[in-house]
Amino acid sequence: MISLIFLFLLSLSFTSNGQFYDESKNYEGSSDLVNLEYHMGPVISSPETSLYIIWYGRWNPTHQSTIRDFIYSVSSPAKHPSVYDWWKTVMLYKDQTGSNITRKLVLSGEFHDSTYSHGSLLTRFSVQSIIRTAVTNKLPLNALNGLYLVLTSDDVEMQEFCRAICGFHYFTFSTIVGATVPYVWVGNSRKQCPEMCAYPFAQPKPFPGSGFVSREKMKPPNGEVGIDGMISVIAHELAEVSSNPMLNGWYGGEDAMAPTEIADLCLGVYGSGGGGGYMGSVYKDRWRNVYNVNGVRGRKYLIQWVWDLTRNRCFGPNAMN
Repeated sequence: MISLIFLFLLSLSFTSNGQFYDESKNYEGSSDLVNLEYHMGPVISSPETSLYIIWYGRWNPTHQSTIRDFIYSVSSPAKHPSVYDWWKTVMLYKDQTGSNITRKLVLSGEFHDSTYSHGSLLTRFSVQSIIRTAVTNKLPLNALNGLYLVLTSDDVEMQEFCRAICGFHYFTFSTIVGATVPYVWVGNSRKQCPEMCAYPFAQPKPFPGSGFVSREKMKPPNGEVGIDGMISVIAHELAEVSSNPMLNGWYGGEDAMAPTEIADLCLGVYGSGGGGGYMGSVYKDRWRNVYNVNGVRGRKYLIQWVWDLTRNRCFGPNAMN
């Protein structure tokens, strides 16, 4: 999960015609300090996984469409390098039966909680109650192959949001929701902390006397800092909940409640050469929007790389090697 906010400045190399060049060594993450291990638990391995979105708060329909298209892009081929190609790296992970992570995420239902049924100040525990409200009123409680995605609007505050987390995943308690199902929470940071959770589309605030020099903010590929930042976090969390849904799957470290997971190993890496405070070589389109993968309907996104088991390093479909 994204539980550590990085404040260092990430640099970027690109050209304006959609081609990139590299001026950095090939760091691309390292597991030398954290040993990624399989702990014999399940992965989300259903051939087809039903994804349910819970829109908590007030949402702009255009922003919802951008996020939906990202979900569709996970399982739908698009122009290379694509979100679909990126997911193939996630699919490399298996459980003890030899079953790979799900090939297909299907958006199977949505619930709009526009009345803020549990208020605008939430705790991590509140998310389970939000899911309970959704399954009580509309969504099915799918304990077989369901995955729930709770997205909160930019006026909703979450416990530790911005200070320690941009998103997290966990599983529900049957005593609260009625079954044990994996879920993800991600918040819109546009008003609260875009410099933290929507970086590099917003710049970190300098500390007094730090000598920090602000650089040009990168233009988000879909024109909205908060939403494009959310999509990057959603991608991060989808990769991790799929490989570690019950906190006994794939992770590194000694503490299952504070694991280093397959996207945590590549925090801040978006292209070749990434690592050590450098985000890597990515693309710019003709409008100078920054991206590294393509999606359905001509969409473009900037999402983080994940750890590749076969290459033993961070990898994404926009890699130059």
